[in-house]
Amino acid sequence: MASVELPLIADFAREGADPAHYARLADDWALGVADIVGSTKLAAAGRDKDVNFVAGAAVAVLSAAVRDGDGQVACQFGGDGAIAAVPPARIADTRAVLAALAHWAFEEYGITLRVGLVPVAALYAKGLDAFVALQDFGNRNAFGLFLGDGIVAADAWVKQDPQWQVPPAPGPLSGLEGLSCRWQPVAARNGVVLCVIADPVAPGRAGLAVLGRVLAQIDACTQGLDAAPLGDGSPLQPRMMPSFAALRLEARASPHGQRLRRVGLAMFGAFVAYVVHLCGGKLGAIDISRYRRDMAIRSDYRKAAGGPRLVLDVTPDAAARIEAVLAAEEAAGEIKFGVARADATTITCLVGDFAADRHVHFVDGAGLGFWRASEILKAKKAA
Repeated sequence: MASVELPLIADFAREGADPAHYARLADDWALGVADIVGSTKLAAAGRDKDVNFVAGAAVAVLSAAVRDGDGQVACQFGGDGAIAAVPPARIADTRAVLAALAHWAFEEYGITLRVGLVPVAALYAKGLDAFVALQDFGNRNAFGLFLGDGIVAADAWVKQDPQWQVPPAPGPLSGLEGLSCRWQPVAARNGVVLCVIADPVAPGRAGLAVLGRVLAQIDACTQGLDAAPLGDGSPLQPRMMPSFAALRLEARASPHGQRLRRVGLAMFGAFVAYVVHLCGGKLGAIDISRYRRDMAIRSDYRKAAGGPRLVLDVTPDAAARIEAVLAAEEAAGEIKFGVARADATTITCLVGDFAADRHVHFVDGAGLGFWRASEILKAKKAA
C-alpha cells in the first residue's frame, strides 16, 4: 500500500462493516489522531460550533498533510476530533503539522487539541487490526472509513499515553482556506436527529461480524425514511449574510494580514449564493440548487471509526427502535454503544474548489451530539 489508492465503498449499509471491502493498513503506516480536550466545558459555554470548526480544521490540515502525490486520502471528522491514515512518506511532515495544528487551536481559539501519531506496527504487535477505505462520491470527493479494534485503540492511546502524543509547536499550516461554518443548523425533518456510536466487544473479525448485523438492523429501522440529515438539500436555505460568529471563526483560520480579505470574500460569496437562490437557484455558471443537492449527498452522516458512527434524521418511533436494537445487542454482550438526541444538525464545510465541484461536508447533532454519545460509550467501557 505504498500508494494512496484505497478501496471505494458505495453502499455503506451493506459494506460499511465488512472488512472485505477495506484494505488492511500496511505496518509501516501510522494513524494520526486529533482530539479536543475539555469538550464538556466548551459545550456548557455554548461553544459547540467552535469545537466542530476546530475538528473540521483538523480534517482539512491532516488531509493536506497526508496526501502523497495525486492519491486520495483517508481522513475523518469526529465532531470533536479527527483521524487520518498516514502513509510512510508523510509521517514526518504529518508530525510537524499536528504540532502546529495544536498550537494554532490554542492560540486562536483557546482550545486545547491533543494530537498524536500511532504506528500501525504498534497496533499489530498488540494483536489489533486496522482497515481503511473511502466512501466515494465521485470527482475525488471522499471520506475516510476506518474499521477494526486498532482504530479505537489508537484514539485511546493518544488520549491516555504521552508516548504517542505530539507536543504543540508553532509552524505553517495549509488546508484551512476552504473551511467554513456559514450554514445555520438544519432542524430535524422527521422529529429527531439521532447520533449513534457503537463498538464491538469481541475483538477481530468476530466483532466486525456483529457490527455488520447491527448496521443491517439499524438500516431496517429506517426503511421508508429519508434518514439523511440534510435530506435532498432543500432544507439548506442560503442566508444573505453569515453570522458574526461564523465570520469570526473563518477569519481566525487565516494569517493576520489576510483576515479582512477572507471575511470580505465570505460575505460576498454568501450574498451571491443568496441572490442566485432568490433567482431560482441557477444564474449563469453558478448553480446553488445543485450545490445544495451535492451538499446533502456529500455529508458524512454514515461512517465507521472502529465501529459505526451515525447521524440520522428519524422519527421518534424509529429512534426508539434503533435504541432498542442497540440495547438488545449490548445486553447480549455483543456491543457497547452511546446515543444522543438533538433537534437539529450542524454543518461544517470543506470546499477545496467550488468551480471544480470539490467540496465535502461534516455533520453533527446540535449541541455536540457525537461528543455526548461518545461520553456515554466511554462511561460504559470504564464501568
